Amino acid sequence: MDEKYSKDAEVEMMHAASYDTEDPVEFDEKKDLRRGLGQRHIQMIALAGTIGTGLFLGSGRAIANAGPAGALMGYTFVGILVSCAVISIAEMSALVPLSGSIVRHAEYFFDPALSFAEGWNFVYANAMGLPAEITAASTIIQFWTTSVNVAVWLTILGFFIIITNLFFVRVYGELEFTFATLKIMLIVGLNLMAIGIAAGGGPDHHAYGVHYWRDPGPFVQYLSIGGSLGRFLGFWTTFANAAYAYSSIETIAMAAAETKSPRRNIPKAAKRIFVRILLFYVISIFMVGLIVPSNEPKLLKSTGTASQSPFVIAATSASIPVVPHIINAIVLTSAWSAGNAGMLNGSRVLYGLARERHAPRILLRVNRFGIPYLAVCGLGAFMALAYMSVQETAAKVFTWFQDLVAAAAIMHWIVICAVYLRFYYGMQRQSISRDELPWKGPLQPYAAWTGLVSLIIILLTGGYAVFIHGHWDTETFISAYFNIPLILVLYFGYKLVMRTKLVPLETMPIREYLEIARDNPEPPEKPNVGWRRLNILWS
Repeated sequence: MDEKYSKDAEVEMMHAASYDTEDPVEFDEKKDLRRGLGQRHIQMIALAGTIGTGLFLGSGRAIANAGPAGALMGYTFVGILVSCAVISIAEMSALVPLSGSIVRHAEYFFDPALSFAEGWNFVYANAMGLPAEITAASTIIQFWTTSVNVAVWLTILGFFIIITNLFFVRVYGELEFTFATLKIMLIVGLNLMAIGIAAGGGPDHHAYGVHYWRDPGPFVQYLSIGGSLGRFLGFWTTFANAAYAYSSIETIAMAAAETKSPRRNIPKAAKRIFVRILLFYVISIFMVGLIVPSNEPKLLKSTGTASQSPFVIAATSASIPVVPHIINAIVLTSAWSAGNAGMLNGSRVLYGLARERHAPRILLRVNRFGIPYLAVCGLGAFMALAYMSVQETAAKVFTWFQDLVAAAAIMHWIVICAVYLRFYYGMQRQSISRDELPWKGPLQPYAAWTGLVSLIIILLTGGYAVFIHGHWDTETFISAYFNIPLILVLYFGYKLVMRTKLVPLETMPIREYLEIARDNPEPPEKPNVGWRRLNILWS
């Protein structure tokens, strides 16, 4: 066994923990980071990461560009690819539950240079996403009142995000649990409303049925390109919308060191991701296609508030006036929740980078609540960029930021699949059976290969429209492709300076981590009793 990785694995081992007698603490950082996320938190955070403005507001753009059938197929296809990445990261995190997730796994199973590159790429994505999310939240508040300067709302929202992340991690878990519950209730209510409108149960009593699938039709001729090519390009365009909507779905593993019984709870959440994508996204996209025509002009009107939601457009057309206020209120919690999750994920990756000596060691300091407070404050400083939205043209700037974050999410999934494949073939080279793992994901390595190849193609073709004659747009080109040179510069730059090499398949510390898992068994799961047996969301 290579001496470096053997010593690193030994350093992670711990004897005991004074604050948690029910859960083993086999890694140093679990001693430092408070383990406040339980099974119901992890399960519902997985939901919260997949439900947000991408569904409530952004789904309309997908319908307008691809038609109801194109949008449905696009969201389903990307959902399958993201599921491939989720089961890959869950398998590795069940064995090595460390904060920072894939950033830490890349260090041991791929190349320290990739750990450095992906870690800072993820921090960059969250640093850009934080100001974008609180700007979106402040814009939504203006739906009700414009008498207060937007800078006031930005300050209040940013302050509460930082305060929440500096207290017990359980506070974060409870907030996300509450927000996820609200989102689920809203989605169920909106889909029931859509069924009612389609069946003629609205105030206007007009039964739409599948009328909009016939007129204007199931597909759209994207950019007025005729024939099957135009319809296919419309379908392909939805991938970017879906990628943004699904971004952060892999966060079930990001705070693994703060998760109780991670070897049991992280795989549980991962196994249900695809079903939840089907229930909450695919069905919702189908319902939207029934009640809003793809040629509705309001679908492409970016207001930042509930007025651009296809559900609101349908409710307004059906004379149901209260729906915009309800959606706006839930979307407000969704935007704030996304900023909260971005702070948690970004600060834990910074903490993980510091443990791997890829960031200043001062970021390892934790407060008496077990929170890496300097990492939280460092990332929180980027929220000051949100004050750009006080200017009139800032909305365009932050739309650009969100596109950059979407591209970074695709890159993140690519890295997950690539690292998993090295991990998989490392086990084969060392003659280690996957049956020895705490949990083995299904359909591997085919799922990882499918995700890797498909996501690379999507990333490379994300800005294809700018190459069509007469459609060049510099901002679109940069937002679609900036992440590619960024991660390449970070990877090869670190590799040249530090002279790192790929971790040989023979010397990956897989056996050491298996021994750690066996020596630190998790407590048995408490069976559900009574009404809890009926709970399908976090049981």
